Amino acid sequence: MSISPASLPLNADLHCHSVVSDGTLTPEALAQRAQANGVQLWALTDHDEIGGQQRACAAAHANGMDYLTGTEISVTFADNTVHIVGLGFDADNAQLQHGLALTRGGRGARAQEISRQLGEVGIHGAYEGALKYVGNPELISRTHFARHLVEIGECRDTSEVFRRYLTEGHPGFVPHRWASLVDAVRWIRDAGGMAVIAHPARYRFTANEEFALFSEFKRHGGEGVEVVTGSHTPAEYKIYTDMAHEFGLAASRGSDFHSPDESHTDLGTLPPLPEGLTPVWEKLDHRIQRRPA
Repeated sequence: MSISPASLPLNADLHCHSVVSDGTLTPEALAQRAQANGVQLWALTDHDEIGGQQRACAAAHANGMDYLTGTEISVTFADNTVHIVGLGFDADNAQLQHGLALTRGGRGARAQEISRQLGEVGIHGAYEGALKYVGNPELISRTHFARHLVEIGECRDTSEVFRRYLTEGHPGFVPHRWASLVDAVRWIRDAGGMAVIAHPARYRFTANEEFALFSEFKRHGGEGVEVVTGSHTPAEYKIYTDMAHEFGLAASRGSDFHSPDESHTDLGTLPPLPEGLTPVWEKLDHRIQRRPA
């Protein structure tokens, strides 16, 4: 028996990055790649930045896809960096734009300190090397340093970089205080969007810390969690399906795609959300920017 297209799960990819933050493809190239992989609803979620939203929406429509505005906000929680994805907001909202600008503001000084530490172990000129990979100098990040270390032959790939450098206990690790959880959720909500906890399994919190994160997120008005994402295993899909039910959160799906050469999961290739969950796109239906008929 054939299955009608209407009965198939929606192929939504609501987490990826372009050259506007730390991806390697333009918004236009990402849209083409997403469409080629069958994505029907797409969001570009650059780190702490919404400068690519108009281009992404236009490219989505040109490739026959519906679009949700997106960003990924860096948050400090329990002395760790947590990422909160915002979806379906008004990209012209002045408060959101101001908050993201403040969050980006500390990256330059942090990058200079990363470079200084790498210089102490014999890797000189890392700041200038990283800048070659930066589309937006305000958003220079560890990923850009990692690409430079691969280019100069210090490491085979970016995975090796993060095993040897740039992480806690290794040269080049510079902690940074980002936005607060309450501010990030408020910026998204006040701009008409939905706040979503990104890839929760990556944070390696204790059970008590994770419960505190979800509880505080919910209390401040957070509404979603990424259940199916590029860094989650099938076992973790189940864990965060249960967390979504426990906290009454909608479920999101996104590859967290950055680059054809670096990302293990391509746009649009994840399995569907587990049954019994409320997809974030159902709650955001009124915020979807529909492709022209």
